[in-house]
Amino acid sequence: MAPASQQFGARWLARRLAQLLPDFPAVELCVAFSGGADSTALLAALTQLPRPARALRAVHVDHGLNRESAAWARQAAATARLLGVPCEVLTAKVARGRGESLEARAREVRYRLLAGALRQGEVLLTAHHEDDQLETVLLMLLRGAGVAGLAAMPELAAFPPGRLARPLLTRSRAVLEAFVQDAGLPYLEDPANLEERLDRNYLRRRVLPLLRARWPAAAATVSRSARHAAEAQRLLEGVARADLDRASHGIALEASALRALPPERRHNALRCWIAARGFTVPPTARLAEIGGPLLAARADAQPAVEWPGARLERHGGLLRLVAPADEARAAPRSAIRWRWRAQPRCPLPGGMGTLELRPDAHGPLNLAALPAVLTIRWRRGGERLTVARGGPRRALKSLLRESRLRPAERARLPLVYGGAQLLAVADLWADESVQARAPARQRARLVWTAPMC
Repeated sequence: MAPASQQFGARWLARRLAQLLPDFPAVELCVAFSGGADSTALLAALTQLPRPARALRAVHVDHGLNRESAAWARQAAATARLLGVPCEVLTAKVARGRGESLEARAREVRYRLLAGALRQGEVLLTAHHEDDQLETVLLMLLRGAGVAGLAAMPELAAFPPGRLARPLLTRSRAVLEAFVQDAGLPYLEDPANLEERLDRNYLRRRVLPLLRARWPAAAATVSRSARHAAEAQRLLEGVARADLDRASHGIALEASALRALPPERRHNALRCWIAARGFTVPPTARLAEIGGPLLAARADAQPAVEWPGARLERHGGLLRLVAPADEARAAPRSAIRWRWRAQPRCPLPGGMGTLELRPDAHGPLNLAALPAVLTIRWRRGGERLTVARGGPRRALKSLLRESRLRPAERARLPLVYGGAQLLAVADLWADESVQARAPARQRARLVWTAPMC
């Protein structure tokens, strides 16, 4: 085996970053810096890159779970200064709910803080390594995870407002520690890593030494398996997107389209849709309940399945997701100007999806009747439009009541205006003034979609 100095260093890291980030080095990098050996090795190597990134900084999260954590934060900041890198310290408040894992809750809070600190387009680098990946895969196996769980930690992932990269997943903990020790750099040792009551620590200290004694290359081979699982997961996501395209109805799903799928594809589509909406994917038993009894229930039964942080309801033929504690995310108050000819797809704020004008020879809208600039607003009350040609102007309130939409969903519907006139209500109704008639040459369909997967 090559010495540690040849297995990790600035030149190796530069090649790795170029593989992961096509725009490297013209990127801004932010290191999630704990001050431990792993993140110290990463930060130190970044400062030695032959072609430095456009900008480099570090962020340390003080979880406040240990009385020494403030001192650790000061030491981490001092190490970053020693390396010539600015370091911001973020203070976390980790409140564990009943039955929650403290470790999992701290991780959730940490990533939320890091996402909030990340700048637009910046890449967050973490120092997760090969041994971390081995531990993660084994923990996922012991928890009965599916393909997505066994794919463990991806090398590159979206992390709004930027990206998340883990360039060290093919390097071992021992190699990184040797790099830091050879450089004579200080690093922190968290005593919590010795607490074997935590699953990961028990696995690291008791189980993995026995595995490595019998299979020395366990970390490398299991990491390879995780990459295979990641490829399989990408294929599953592609299938899910195709199925969801056929089943989507605005931000809801059509029960009939889901029932037409084989059970395994139905569950795959539901997992993808739930995750893309920002909710925790339900346990296997709850997913089976959604894909079975909930879909099979009578149309007027209005069944629901709830799990921590989410509730899935069926109203008539449509499935909708809500957060139980706050079913209606507040609709935006400010209007949006939409120059639809230059931008056929209009992103909506607050995770409310997009509005799109899709050309369609049989579409219900006459593009020639639309003003060049549309305005998108949300309900304030008193809205009216004529939905039947030659019919009366009707109150939107009455139309919504007849539609049997839940109040929470009614508040989220985007309303499309031309000046002061209401022209369309999401993709549900269009005013007769913009409805296409037989001679219309430029026809389109307004589609309201939420992110799928």
